[in-house]
Amino acid sequence: MSKKLNLELSDKMYANALNIIPGAVAGIRRPYNFVPGEYPIYFEHAKGGRVTDVDGNEYIDFLCVYGAIIIGYREEEIDNAVIEQMRNKGFCFSLTQPVQNRLAEKLIEIIPSAEMAVFVKTGSDATTTAIRVARGATEKTKIVRCGYHGWHDWCVEVKGGVPPKLYEDVYETHYNDLDGLEEIMKQHGDDMAAIIITPVGHPLAEKVQEPKPGYLEGVRAIADKYGAALIFDEIRSGFRVDIGGAQKRYGVTPDISTFGKAMANGYPIGAVVGKREFMKVLADKVFLSSTFFPNSMEQIAALKTIEILERDNILAAVRKKGEFFGNLVEEVVKNCGYDVEFSGAPLMPFITFNKDKDGLYKKLRPAFYTELIRRKVFLQPFHHGYVCYRHTEEDLRYSANMIAEAFGELKNYI
Repeated sequence: MSKKLNLELSDKMYANALNIIPGAVAGIRRPYNFVPGEYPIYFEHAKGGRVTDVDGNEYIDFLCVYGAIIIGYREEEIDNAVIEQMRNKGFCFSLTQPVQNRLAEKLIEIIPSAEMAVFVKTGSDATTTAIRVARGATEKTKIVRCGYHGWHDWCVEVKGGVPPKLYEDVYETHYNDLDGLEEIMKQHGDDMAAIIITPVGHPLAEKVQEPKPGYLEGVRAIADKYGAALIFDEIRSGFRVDIGGAQKRYGVTPDISTFGKAMANGYPIGAVVGKREFMKVLADKVFLSSTFFPNSMEQIAALKTIEILERDNILAAVRKKGEFFGNLVEEVVKNCGYDVEFSGAPLMPFITFNKDKDGLYKKLRPAFYTELIRRKVFLQPFHHGYVCYRHTEEDLRYSANMIAEAFGELKNYI
């Protein structure tokens, strides 16, 4: 076993925060989502593809703010564009700044489903807006969902504080399962406002899946058959799988789409785009408003991020890096001697331990990720990772080697 990291300050800050902030830190960032006692709880700073915690430990970061970082941390060209906006024009007004139109025009140019666009702050804002648009446009009530779509009442996984009546019209289907979707639609199709899916499958704590041949086309056909809006939740896949989203890569166009995360390389923005016949309800029939939705800092960041992605062919480079890393890790996993799967390459790498009847995976998983974090490689046990542009070949090779070392230590935990 390798030596435990010094996390003294991080642990002290966490203990203090428990007295002043419920849970100390928000949701998925809480220690039980990692390996308690082994992972840091607070980061101090970051640059490129690396992060440093409050105790001074530096990590190669493969979580990338759960996908929000596509280029790298503290990208000067993006930050400088935002700083210029702040200093010379300001960013929060009672009325709207012109940059909103430029960003909408850009999304309409590059995203197949986009004929109109609106802007919000988060992915949860975007998916909830999309649901409201679908219900307003179809004048139907029920929803079929597949994947994680945020923390709002209609889709949150943890139901505490949410009355059942607020999600009783929402039905869940499984990714790559057309038969299951068809069965739900047979029962409820007459009142089905929308089918919302992640075009790339990333179920909670499970391996990442690509669409099987015909799956996305089949979902499109089922939506058309029952007169439901098809929504692609591209919060993770957008501006990563392709500049125009997974819909462009796979050639299936939804009615409404949501984007966020990598769209502005970490700045808080979400977008809902879609066909005019659906989006137009936001003009007068469906209400959407917020003091901060029109803020221009994030819109400037998004425009500059998209400019860099296109100009420097960033996504092709990220895919190439991911393929290099994926090939190395695939070889390690194949020879590790444990019942483990590697999925999500080249863009969303995830190492998962398959369940066994004796429950050995419950020991192996935290042990593996303990050894990995001690080697300064930051991956999450229950969430897939990401590859960003600033990850170097040296970073990727080192990380693959550390994965191999971590597997080699597991015998000491059994």
